[in-house]
Order: sequence, then C-alpha cells, then structure tokens
Amino acid sequence: MSQSIQDFANQWSSAIGIVFMGLLLYVLWRTLKLMPRTKPVQIKPQANQEIGWEEIAGVDEAKDELREVVEFLRDPRAFTRLGARVPKGILLHGPPGTGKTLLAKAVAHESGAQFFSQSASSFVEMFAGLGAARIRRLFDEARKHEPAILFIDELDAVGARRGSDNNSEREQTLNQLLVEMDGFPDSDRIVVMAASNLLEKLDPALLRPGRFDRQVFVSPPDVKGREAILRVHTRNKPLREDVDLTLVAAQTSGLTGADLANICNEAAIFCARRDGIAIGKRDFDDALERVIAGVQSSTTLNDHERRVVAYHEAGHALCRELLTTTERIHKISIVPRGRALGYVMNLPDEDSYLKTREELIDQMAVLLGGRVAEQQVFGAVTTGAANDLQRVAEITRSMVHEYAMGRSPETSNRAIVDASAVSDLTRRIQDEEQQELAYEAHRMAETLIVGHRDRLEVFATELLEREVLERPDIDRIMDGVPRVDHRAPEPRRPGLRVAAASRVDGGAPPAPGPQA
Repeated sequence: MSQSIQDFANQWSSAIGIVFMGLLLYVLWRTLKLMPRTKPVQIKPQANQEIGWEEIAGVDEAKDELREVVEFLRDPRAFTRLGARVPKGILLHGPPGTGKTLLAKAVAHESGAQFFSQSASSFVEMFAGLGAARIRRLFDEARKHEPAILFIDELDAVGARRGSDNNSEREQTLNQLLVEMDGFPDSDRIVVMAASNLLEKLDPALLRPGRFDRQVFVSPPDVKGREAILRVHTRNKPLREDVDLTLVAAQTSGLTGADLANICNEAAIFCARRDGIAIGKRDFDDALERVIAGVQSSTTLNDHERRVVAYHEAGHALCRELLTTTERIHKISIVPRGRALGYVMNLPDEDSYLKTREELIDQMAVLLGGRVAEQQVFGAVTTGAANDLQRVAEITRSMVHEYAMGRSPETSNRAIVDASAVSDLTRRIQDEEQQELAYEAHRMAETLIVGHRDRLEVFATELLEREVLERPDIDRIMDGVPRVDHRAPEPRRPGLRVAAASRVDGGAPPAPGPQA
C-alpha cells in the first residue's frame, strides 16, 4: 500500500505543483481585483451652492486669504502682469470645528476651477505602493482639468514627521506627495489646499515655501464672529423676540463654529419637543447647557450627597463672584448632567487672550473653592473635586514649565523645552514651585470662604431649595459685598524650594516653613 502511494506521488508530483502554483496565482489575481480603488471626489463648480462666502462667518482673515486664490484662478491676468504666481499650497490649520473643511467647500463653489477632494487617510493602506499610486492619480486628474484645486483633508494622517514611527508605507506616500508638489511646472494653475489640526506633527519638508506657501490659522471666533455665526445658523429658523443672539454669543466664549451650529440645532429640537412655533430664549439656554454640560442625568443623590454638591458648587460660585479677575457667573445648578453632579456656567464680559500670574492664581482659587467649602463645612473632602484638581495641576505645570511664572531664578527666567535637559535639582525645584502655586491658590480660596461663610450658607441653602440659580438670584445674594483684588503679589514663603536651592552653595538646609 505504501509503495503504491509513493509511486502515485512520484508520478503526479509535478502536476500537483503546477496546480498549486495556478491556485496561488488565482488567489493573488483575485486579491488585486478586490483591492480598494479610491477615486478622488470631484466637486463641480456649480455644486454645493448652499456653501458660499456669505454662509461662512467668524473667519474673515481666512476668507480673505482664500478669496485671493479664487480671484487668481478666475482671472490671473491682473496678477501675472506684475510677475505674481498662484500659491502652490495653502494649509488651513487650527482647532477642530473652526470651519476648515467648510472653507474648502466654499472655495469649491466660488471658484471657477475644478475641485478635487480626498481624505489623507485614504492614501495609507497595508499594500505597499498603493498610497503613492493614489497620490499620482490625484495629481494626474487635476492636471487634466486645470485650473484645479486639490483639497486633502486631515493631512496629518499622511504628512506626519518622518522617522516618528516605523510605517514605511506612510513615509513612501509622503515622499510621493512631496515630489508631486515640487513637480508642478510654473504654467500649472493648480492649488493644493489641505487641512490639519496638528500642525506641529507635520513634516518640515511639507511646510516649507514652494509646497505650502501659505499657512492660514483658522482660530475660534471672537464675540462678534460668534454672533455672526449664530445669525447664519438661525437664518432659516423662526425666533421669538426674547432671543438675544448677542447675549448667546457672550455666553459661548471659546466655542467653535461647529459648537455654535450644534447649539442652534439643539435649540430647534428643544422647541419642537414642546410643540413650539418659534425658538425662544429658554430653548437656547437648554441647548447651551446640553452642549457644555451634557445631557441631564437620571442620577439620584441622597440627602447628604446633595448637600455636599450644593456646598461644593457654592464654593466655586462664591470665589468667582468675589475675585475681580474672574468671569461672572451666569447660572449655578446642582442638577446632574453628563458626568457632573453640578456645574457653574460663566458669563465673560469680554474675550481675553492673555493671562497674568495673578489671574491664573485666581482661576485656580476658583477651582479649589469647591474642595475648600467641603472641608470647611463637613470636615472632609470627597472625590467630586477630581476634575478641579486635574485642571489645577495642568495650570501649575504650564505656569512653571511654559510661562516661567515661578519665583525662583530657576523657574522665573526660562521656559522648559526639554524636561530631560535639566538637572534633578532643577526638576525638584520645579515640582516645589508647582506645589507652592497650588498652596497659594488654596490659601486664597480658604481666606475667601472663611471670610464670607454667611454668603456660602445662603448660596447652598437656595441651591438645595431651588436646584438652579440664575444671574438675578446671584446678584441678590451678593448685593453689598465688595469684590476682592488679589493682584498684588504675596511675599515669598520659605519652603522646600529654598532648601533645595541652598544645597547648591553647600550650606545646611534651613527648616521648611509652614505650608497650608
């Protein structure tokens, strides 16, 4: 039996090998046929007519930059007679939701050029060479239809700094993109537009002039820009007379265009739920709470936990109302929303872009006010201040490492670019400076709450009765109470930092001073 099997194998081994190779070639052929073929999306100049310059607000500087490119592609003679050439690349960068992709859609509508759009993530595949082939195809399609605009969304997916990972396929795709952007003949009327949220992670070769000649920062809108955005998104919505979009814009400091569009949509949904015929102020207030604080939770607290949350939020509110450098309060609530058991909504008087050391200390004092109130009233602290403590740690680290706002020579004259490039002694001094900044804010919050304990009790009592306090209620509680200005720096307190610094001179370290 074994001999017959061996004879069969000897006779048919060649045929079996040929059949196996044929099957292997068939599988490879089917794999190639099934490989994804992503074609660039071509947006015709007349398509998406609902997105024009007038539909975009709050990003006037970026619109002006892109208008020049659109005008150049429409009528290049006014530029070429002066020797100007169209920018080869425009990089839109900024936080998410500021309108970078929306600007690209507006260019597609406003320009007479052909518009090709593709996401950078579609260039990166597990198959070697496929991403580079797609790059070549995209640029070949654009050259056939010039004048043309290429838009690459989320550029950081393919344009990250080379050597940052071991993805050779992504780097090969990036190399092909660099070659294509450098390979334009001067006569080409092709503009590459790209959008990215992570400018610092992009490869330097991609950012140099000749590839991306212009880098346009799309920033979150200011108060006037937010009002303009709200008017754009409420243009087709019926509004009641009590809706003040200027007030809504003031309440939404720091929010992006996408957030504001979401607020307008949520306000319309709230109005529809109550069978209203026009959106009112109450709908916008509910929508603002929904977007900022989250969905109202069904969490049920016992009596003790409600008292803790009430005093915690009262501590935040009291410190914020007493300090002159902090924003005034719009609403206090102990109704659970999202992950928060209570919250305080601010009403900034104006947008601010610079902070002093004293203003950051006051901000930390407000964050620690809830924890201090718990400690003063109940003699213990809870886990409810976890997020506050995390934000305090972030602020103190930025003050010492980025803003050089420490008080020792090691931390007040330079920012730390590379933490590994400093000595252990300097790192210890930095840690002690961070602790001292947190202690200073804690002492300030404790002073404010202990000195105005009666107002704390009024805040907490009314919160327990009504759950929500509006601005008129807060004005009534704080009537006649003067605000406190802590901008004058406190005298330096001795502590571990002084002990660490004194070891450099070889002296004996002094005894550490008292710390709160």
